Amino acid sequence: MSALSARRLFVSGSPILVFSLIILIKSFIAWMVIFDEPSWTALLKELPFALILFCAVEWFASKRKLMYYLLVNLVVTGILFAVIMYYKYYGVIATYLALEQVNQVTAVKNSVFSLMDPYFLLIFIDIIIFGYFLLRRNKALTWKKNSERRVRRSVVAALFGISIALCLFNILPNRGSMNEIVKAEQMGILNYEAYTIFKNKDEDLVSSSEITQQKINELKNVQPVESPKLFGAAKGKNLIIIQMESFQNFLIGLKIDGTEITPNMNKLVKDSQYFNHFYQMVGQGNTSDAEFVVNTSFYIPPDGAATMRYVDRELPSLPKLMQSQGYDTATFHTNTVEFWNRGELYKSLGWNRYYDNEFFGEEDAFFFGASDEVLYKKTAEELQRMSSTGQPFYTQVISMSAHHPFTIPESKYRMELPERFEDTLVGDYIRAQNYADYALGQFIDDLKQRGIWDNSVVVLYGDHLGLPLYSLDDDEKELMNEIYGHEYSYDDMMNIPLVVSVPGMEGAVHTQLGGEVDILPTVANLFGISLDNQIHFGQDLFNTSYNILPQRYYLPTGSFLSSEELFLSGSGYEDGTHLSFAGNGMSGKRATEAEFNNALELLRLSDSYVKQLPYREGAKKLQEDQNADTEQ
Repeated sequence: MSALSARRLFVSGSPILVFSLIILIKSFIAWMVIFDEPSWTALLKELPFALILFCAVEWFASKRKLMYYLLVNLVVTGILFAVIMYYKYYGVIATYLALEQVNQVTAVKNSVFSLMDPYFLLIFIDIIIFGYFLLRRNKALTWKKNSERRVRRSVVAALFGISIALCLFNILPNRGSMNEIVKAEQMGILNYEAYTIFKNKDEDLVSSSEITQQKINELKNVQPVESPKLFGAAKGKNLIIIQMESFQNFLIGLKIDGTEITPNMNKLVKDSQYFNHFYQMVGQGNTSDAEFVVNTSFYIPPDGAATMRYVDRELPSLPKLMQSQGYDTATFHTNTVEFWNRGELYKSLGWNRYYDNEFFGEEDAFFFGASDEVLYKKTAEELQRMSSTGQPFYTQVISMSAHHPFTIPESKYRMELPERFEDTLVGDYIRAQNYADYALGQFIDDLKQRGIWDNSVVVLYGDHLGLPLYSLDDDEKELMNEIYGHEYSYDDMMNIPLVVSVPGMEGAVHTQLGGEVDILPTVANLFGISLDNQIHFGQDLFNTSYNILPQRYYLPTGSFLSSEELFLSGSGYEDGTHLSFAGNGMSGKRATEAEFNNALELLRLSDSYVKQLPYREGAKKLQEDQNADTEQ
């Protein structure tokens, strides 16, 4: 199309034609980002939805028709741009439920901006063109006059009917697909967004009386052990759980051009129980979801963050378990407790108290609050105070300095990056984790000097991935391939370390499959606490050889990790993808359809159980208000 013809199209063309073409172009941009390359079928999937909206404008708007076209165009543009940016950050298709995160965006604006590719802004190019014409009065009047011409109602009705039929043709046959990204591709992005709003939200809950530990164990193929190894090995010790921000397993032992990236963690691993085949199990709530899963041994909700969905319930939890054994409990986080609704989460988990931004202050602050150095220094001082009472304690410490986009202040640099890593997300990540490791080393030394370390079990794990496949450009993927020695994959991305330091216990490497849901039962075994009367979906990693980890959010629903491989669901099991762990020394056997069905059933049981727990006192109205907001 020549510049002259384009000009004529915008000035004298029918608005329904002009704006439909614009939405189609924007949809193609979104398809390029999410599905790698646009398919010609996008024409039949995205255009009908746009035509429905524009036919409504033609039918009902007798005046200010151009304004309504511009408004619809703006809303659809906002949806498509949000879908693009959300996919780059999470690897999933954003829906209206992601609106719950709007109040979090300002806090992670640096992360959002870091994911921006210049060509994403092409989605707004029409605004510049419209601005050009609207600023030139004569052309604006001409355009407005032409836009007021009515399209024949018979034509509008025919277009509307055909478009409705095409949308239903795209939506109805594809409702059963498990994989949300596949579903969006089969339906079309805009159709998928509409489908998530209007689909039946009635949940098929399993009666709580039918949810037993025996049933869970059978689905997971757990064989109860009469005399479990290490039961009570740490009885009476303090428990310190350290959640490391964005810490992936490949960092353990990593050297780049001879420079050790995490020397303190490497040293700790040698003297501890190290689980190298361990995986994240978080969702929309990221760090806060990790806190929930670790402290409850339940799975994340099917949509939304656990802090938005489950905090109205009386949650069985690790803090409550430890309190039943006479422990004091507290959690430490440098951000404000209102972020991700943590205040309500902490009430439901039953922490005795929490320490947040009010306690740590703004000293040496970046990203979300005080630096890891300040976090660990003030936490160590408080732990000494707690220790002086003679009462054992359980504390969880949440590190935050290595948060996406990993652009820590230059004053915090502890290493020099090779030139090929400079100005890359991978390089920034490695440098931030090197600083986080430095701060962790100071904390360990501090605890040892205060006499706390030798009387404490210390558990460390990464909360979630830091380098998503879908956020890396080609050069960054090459750097990851260099680090791994093979192509960076989904199981690499999801793999986080678990390190358990037990006083007097020699270090060992454990290769059995595990996930964050397994931390509670593993800790309970070490402390000699029975879980006979507490439903849990994890298992003690010291006494297991087989495991199954259902996944949500970062991987499509229906995906799971078995002891043999990572399975990515398609529309169901048959068209799913099998990714072998053979490169990690695993057997390479295929995950079975029975395991696929068991993984889905485990998720359903967890959802059903949590949603039928008693309401926490004073929290019922809170959840009713949140549900009302979601339905609106």
